Amino acid sequence: QVQLVESGGGLVQPGGSLRLSCAASGNFLYSYRMGWYRQAPGKQRELVAQVTSTRNTNYADSVKGRFTISRDNAKNSVYLQMNNLQPEDTAVYYCNAFRGIRDDYWGQGTQVTVSS
Repeated sequence: QVQLVESGGGLVQPGGSLRLSCAASGNFLYSYRMGWYRQAPGKQRELVAQVTSTRNTNYADSVKGRFTISRDNAKNSVYLQMNNLQPEDTAVYYCNAFRGIRDDYWGQGTQVTVSS
């Protein structure tokens, strides 16, 4: 069983930055693919960024060049550095740990609001 707790969300002006953190508990976390997803009101949850156990990364086109995902296995944590935030980035951001269909965990989410 893996538990995920997100933090770092909040209200920021357009062009600002936030750093989201996801603290994970459980065994063999280094073997999980970790990711950040987001869900805006009235929209489906979408992938923002992923980092594999071998530290390969993948980003949604809409965030490439602005967001950076990283992981610290020693701290059982994954991070999302978000720069040049725009109103369309407003959403609830969720942390995910995945290692298979039956080994797929989600956090409760953290709200990010970009507004002037």
